[in-house]
Amino acid sequence: MNVGIGMTSQRTRMRMLERLKEQGIKDAMVLAAMNALPRHPFVEEALHSRAYEDTPLPIGQGQTISSPYTVARSCELACQGRILERVLEIGGGCGYQAAVLSKLAKEVVSIERIAKLVGRARLTLRGLRINNVLMKNADGSHGFKEAAPFDAIIVAAAMPYIPEELKHQLKPGGRLVAPVGAGESQHLVVVDASPEGGYSERILEAVRFVPLLEGVS
Repeated sequence: MNVGIGMTSQRTRMRMLERLKEQGIKDAMVLAAMNALPRHPFVEEALHSRAYEDTPLPIGQGQTISSPYTVARSCELACQGRILERVLEIGGGCGYQAAVLSKLAKEVVSIERIAKLVGRARLTLRGLRINNVLMKNADGSHGFKEAAPFDAIIVAAAMPYIPEELKHQLKPGGRLVAPVGAGESQHLVVVDASPEGGYSERILEAVRFVPLLEGVS
């Protein structure tokens, strides 16, 4: 796997990091994780030269890899400046966000409904010697109760609302980050699970994600 020439160089990755800092990303662990990981292996070879641009890119099957800022923002919100034990990602796509999370958590469970994307993501993660990510081909719309509870849950596709059963898969003190809404009316929402029980919810900035679909393909 070629990770060191031209637009895929470390210098290009550093420019991406400087841009993230300018956009307000402050978490040193998140920035270090994104500095440690090449992004271009997660996209088609024809798009390698655009892999570090701050834009979503197609990854096939009608799906996209989120922009670097979106990944950094979601991870920063979820991790809250600490290393986590277990994280659930819903909408794993090409595996890039799971790879970033692998540097921020001891164990990552990533759910993706499209089998072809799961197969490709597994190969990419293996090529980068990332061994603490479990990529599963499954319907993630109801979370993953078998591995709950989680320190954090990140949803990488837009939901019409956050279901209670997903909140219940958080550990006390855990946090869920998800885009909520449809079309051009979506916002990033953060749900915190109180250590005493109950949940608080905050609506943050406007975002744009593909919709979360049920079923497996």
